[in-house]
Amino acid sequence: MRLAALTTSLLLAVAVVMPARAASVALVLAVDVSGSVSPGRYRLQHDGIARAFESPQLIKAIDHVPGGIEALVMEWSDPDKIAITVGWTRIANRASALAFAAAVQATHRTSGGLTAIGSAMLAAGAAFEHMPEPAHRRIIDVSGDGSANFGTPPAEARDALVKRGITINGLAILTEEPNLDDYYRKNVIGGPGAFVLVAHDMSVFAAAIQSKLVTEVAGLVPPAAGSVGNSRGAGAPCRARASAFRCRLGQPRAAG
Repeated sequence: MRLAALTTSLLLAVAVVMPARAASVALVLAVDVSGSVSPGRYRLQHDGIARAFESPQLIKAIDHVPGGIEALVMEWSDPDKIAITVGWTRIANRASALAFAAAVQATHRTSGGLTAIGSAMLAAGAAFEHMPEPAHRRIIDVSGDGSANFGTPPAEARDALVKRGITINGLAILTEEPNLDDYYRKNVIGGPGAFVLVAHDMSVFAAAIQSKLVTEVAGLVPPAAGSVGNSRGAGAPCRARASAFRCRLGQPRAAG
């Protein structure tokens, strides 16, 4: 009995001192809530993120990476209107993914101002300094429907973040600016394997963010330019071989 009690005590002591396994990926979902995002469009973004974490495809990807992921949701418009709506959350299985989705659904819009992408990127980078445990890869997901018109220039913020080993990916929603994906590619994304995913309208945001998150969590390489998804569901995960990419969802197919 004494030996069994001693063994139990030693196991408990080891459990206390052993550090938690680091997450494979830390993700900041930086969501545009500037004035150009109508209430209806906001709801499509908001619900789309929650639906992504409820999807079997993303849950499977999370389940297969050691330590799972850490995720945080941040809404942004003006530099002084950047707010964390869901703090750092470890997601390692279906139950924790569904709990995170429910936490997202329970939040409400925090602002509606100008489009300070660069300031939002710097705030997202600062969030990594407050993680419970470090992660092997750090990624900022910037989603929005317009180019910057206020705050720190995005390219300046990107360069500073890339120097810290952070990757910035983009999800450009083309409801307001048809060439926003080009702007994101030149000014926003950066780091190893950085890519831009395109949603031609908010109706395919959920499919786009799901495909994007699966790609990032699984460490897949994004698809080459011209890859096409559709508005009925997420496209296949990304698998091409270049360093910066342009993925498209909801793009009309050419006639013929």
